[in-house]
Amino acid sequence: MNSDRLRQIFVTLSMAFCIFGTLLGTGVIGTRVEESSGGSLSADATLIAPAAQAFSIWSVIYAGLVAYTIWQWLPQQSETPRNRSIGWLAGVSMILNALWLLVTQFGLLWISVGVILVLALVLGLIAKLLTRDRAETVIEGILVDGTFGLYLGWVAVAACANIAATIVAGGVKADGGWQTAITVAVVIVVILLGLLFQGMLGRRVAVALAMAWGLSWIGVGRLTDAPESVVVAVAAIFAAVVLLASAVIAMVRSGAALGYPLR
Repeated sequence: MNSDRLRQIFVTLSMAFCIFGTLLGTGVIGTRVEESSGGSLSADATLIAPAAQAFSIWSVIYAGLVAYTIWQWLPQQSETPRNRSIGWLAGVSMILNALWLLVTQFGLLWISVGVILVLALVLGLIAKLLTRDRAETVIEGILVDGTFGLYLGWVAVAACANIAATIVAGGVKADGGWQTAITVAVVIVVILLGLLFQGMLGRRVAVALAMAWGLSWIGVGRLTDAPESVVVAVAAIFAAVVLLASAVIAMVRSGAALGYPLR
């Protein structure tokens, strides 16, 4: 069995494990994420927790991952340099996703922080590898670059919420004057991180779109749900607008679907 076939099998098995983790996290065979870990990961747990509607982005990401898993089996894709460079890491990202959902079932929040940070690092490496060679077709740009771009952008925002939830679960008050100030500072860091991603990763528009999506729902959450904070809401919505504006500019400059220039 050659290395390409081993990689394809690994990605497929990783996707199966990811689906298992999803079934746990959605409550089909386990406890829903927002109800696990004593409710620490719910939409009203911290000032930086996105509203519940934000998590619908996972449907798009999971659909993309399933499509990618099928796509990488196509004969014309199995031996391409791009697929070879990211395949193993793509599988690892799916395993880490499922692992995060698994550890939160048992309330292991600090371990979940470690898992999501490693996941963010792996996704960052995938995005960086994808900049070496441009997508050959619009379909590849959307399916591969788009999926993993959304994945990275959302996980970057989710990591901040995960860390905040873990700190609050440790006994720190969820809201207050200094908590608000720190949350606004984190939002500013997210803006800078999003702009850094675009600079380092060749205008990965999907990354910015996912980050703006998460920030927008943080703003909605702080206006409509506890803990309420107009200051955090304004900061988050402003951050989303900045990242969306940068994404639109990048898309116009690149002239390609989702901002991924083609050959």
